[in-house]
Amino acid sequence: MSNHLVISAIGEDRPGIVNELTRGILEHGGNIADSRMTVLGGDFAVILLVSGNWNAIAKLEDQLPAIGERLGMTITTRRTETRESTRDQLPYLVDVVALDNPGIVHNLASFFSARNINIQDLSTTSYAAPHTGTPMFAVHMTVDIPARVHIATLREEFMDFCDQLNLDAVIEPAKG
Repeated sequence: MSNHLVISAIGEDRPGIVNELTRGILEHGGNIADSRMTVLGGDFAVILLVSGNWNAIAKLEDQLPAIGERLGMTITTRRTETRESTRDQLPYLVDVVALDNPGIVHNLASFFSARNINIQDLSTTSYAAPHTGTPMFAVHMTVDIPARVHIATLREEFMDFCDQLNLDAVIEPAKG
């Protein structure tokens, strides 16, 4: 039976940090099953789902503080279980673009939370609009919509919500 460990790490960005971190995981018998990595400001942030047998995960947990110190990273871990299949959930993609202003992520999270819709994945980007340099904000997320939810009604409520906040948005089924 495979055991799972979530590892989150953050440290100053530099070339080779992914190579060194993943080598340490591999050397201690861990296998990266899922990951998210990005540079935020001047720091590199990573979250990994590592699998392995009980012994490998225990060794890795024991060695991660030293790996973190060597890499100049703050590392935290948490044991987890395999996520159960959600057959009664429909994955949808949500893309939002707007003028950058505070509260966009919170407002979107509040909309979906109030309808008991789980946010599976969320990423945001700030950028300058071409030609004008206007500060823009983009959100890309995957949500799990319960099968009992009437999609047309949800889509209409979501589009009205976005119109009120002056957000340009699309909600569509995830493909593939």
